Amino acid sequence: MGDGITLKISEALTRDVGRCIARIDPEYFERIAVEIGDIIQLKGQRVTVVRVMPTFTAERYKGIIQIDGITRENVQSGLGEKIEISKINLGFADSITITPLNKNFRMLEKNIGYLSSLLDGKPVIAGDRVRVNLFGASAQDFRVLETKPERAVVLRDSTKISIKHNDNSEKKSGHKISYEDIGGLEQEVQRIREMIELPLRFPQLFEHLGIDPPKGVLLYGPPGTGKTLIARAVAEETDAHFIHVNGPEIIAKFYGESEAKLRNIFERAAQNAPSIIFLDELDGIAPKRTEVTGDVEKRVVAQFLALMDGLEARREIIVIGATNIPDALDPALRRPGRFDREIKIGVPNKKGRLKILQIHTRGMPLADDVELTRLAEITHGFVGADLTALCREAAMSTLRSVLPQIDFSQVELPYQLLQCLEIKMEHFLQAYSEIEPSAIREVFVENPNIHWTDIGGLDRIKQTLIETIEWPLKYEQLYKKTGLTPPKGIILYGSPGTGKTLLAKAIATECNANFISIKGPALLSKWVGESEKGVREVFKKARQVSPCVIFFDELDSLAPRRQSGGEGSAVMDRVVSQLLTEIDGVEELRGVIAVAATNRIDIIDEALLRPGRFDILLEIPLPDKKGREEIFITHTKGCTLNSCVNFVELASLTEDMSGADIELVCKNAMLYLIRECIRSGIKDDTKLELRKEHFMNAIRHHRQNTASY
Repeated sequence: MGDGITLKISEALTRDVGRCIARIDPEYFERIAVEIGDIIQLKGQRVTVVRVMPTFTAERYKGIIQIDGITRENVQSGLGEKIEISKINLGFADSITITPLNKNFRMLEKNIGYLSSLLDGKPVIAGDRVRVNLFGASAQDFRVLETKPERAVVLRDSTKISIKHNDNSEKKSGHKISYEDIGGLEQEVQRIREMIELPLRFPQLFEHLGIDPPKGVLLYGPPGTGKTLIARAVAEETDAHFIHVNGPEIIAKFYGESEAKLRNIFERAAQNAPSIIFLDELDGIAPKRTEVTGDVEKRVVAQFLALMDGLEARREIIVIGATNIPDALDPALRRPGRFDREIKIGVPNKKGRLKILQIHTRGMPLADDVELTRLAEITHGFVGADLTALCREAAMSTLRSVLPQIDFSQVELPYQLLQCLEIKMEHFLQAYSEIEPSAIREVFVENPNIHWTDIGGLDRIKQTLIETIEWPLKYEQLYKKTGLTPPKGIILYGSPGTGKTLLAKAIATECNANFISIKGPALLSKWVGESEKGVREVFKKARQVSPCVIFFDELDSLAPRRQSGGEGSAVMDRVVSQLLTEIDGVEELRGVIAVAATNRIDIIDEALLRPGRFDILLEIPLPDKKGREEIFITHTKGCTLNSCVNFVELASLTEDMSGADIELVCKNAMLYLIRECIRSGIKDDTKLELRKEHFMNAIRHHRQNTASY
């Protein structure tokens, strides 16, 4: 056995959670006489055993050991504490007795062979918590009750596993949440740890400095970003008494009962100090007193303020509040001494989404073609809850493929069937098409699947749109390095039927960005202030899920010239003013591009047309001869054409027609063919063939109709 060394505990990598692995600097391997994959003993307040692996380059020369939350519990030491490490020689276990810590244990209990394969190779000692990652994003935790021989051992396939059910309080705790289970929120977690862990674990620091420790933290942000998860992780990591309160459950029907419930919560926390009180949906119990009519809410808020900052000192009790409507909270709560720090838990960026996907796919049998980096790139605006649903739906897609092989009359699933399950990239992409970001679900528009190649002609326009919209999203770092600010808005204008809306649909598909489509008149309301509020909400949601493209169709109905007089002009003036401030106001518009379409640019307010708002004005002209030829080809892709059909000739005959006119000509030509077939009694579709006379008749018919108006 080599000499022991002392190292400081640090967080484990996402991929190592639940694998009984510790990573240390390779320079320590020789000092404790170990090689990669050997078993080492960790000694803190308790002793446990793990396999040793080298740290990656970025974490070397820091004197740390990277272990996950489960191992930290087994060694009974927290982040930042020091533990002793030494080599240990272990034998294999003949038998082991374990107890499940989760309630949903049915599948593994009936598949001991499958459980053996999951536990194979893990080093354990009696009293350890052990985790196995199941199919999907779920996991199962066990407590090792007994091993034979009675010492630290390594499990193998032949180890006999006995399961003993314990109806103790530990079973209710279930899955342990640690900091490694939170992805993409490293800075936020670090700030919360400073506010919560230090006062609870080292209160003498604040006494020595002569200051009061922080009393509360307010977490706010869109639903599903991880506010509750952070609170649970902090409680687990600090070993503090955790009291979870859902806001509305405080409210009672009898006079004074609501305030009594709140007092009892704080009294219980004081008796079990150090304690964390987590108030979920805080806006439900502490709304603005000036805006509520009920006396109960006002008394509850007053009682809450008194408990947070009353005459009686509150020691070793920290209050965490969570809400997705921070502006609805009473202003008296949002001051130092009550909620000392407000931390925004926002929508994760690409790097954060990748970490969240890695966390939720830890237990998944992924195929070789799965690219988590690619999934992170295309899931713009997805919060943690959305990514969890994505992984779950991908797993369900895999299960559907093996559903015919499952015999529902059997008591348990065959072990071989579980082994062959594999999740492929196609399952993730199928799940991606079914899930939309929760933050913009009410205004979400499914991408219409129109590509640049589906639009005939307009090559110069398409290239300009690619440069102004696609490039800033795909090559963000280049823009940052050069200091170039992407345009904030683009207006597409021109005659009706030239393809303005079709171009917007292609933008939505090609950019892989979230897409919000707004029909101009849809935002208008007869109630004072509602139209402006609608504009604010659209831009607010777009900022939350950036990068995002907002498409305003028929902009002239939403933003006509101000002071034009007439009924409702005051409403329109306010809507225009709101648009101006949202696009180019004090609050910077990042990652959001506004695209608008109109055929009456002459009546749009001039203030919107200046650089800095709608920077680029693109006139969509009638298609030229080559463009008309491409439009004919696009709209006849699925048809069988006679050799006499000449698109160059047809393009010459439709000189003054728009793209919509040509599309109608193609449809009418097909209609002439169908009429001809029905009259002739032809039912065999292999003989259907579009000829030149069908197109000529359609063009002649269109000319006659347009001449009449």
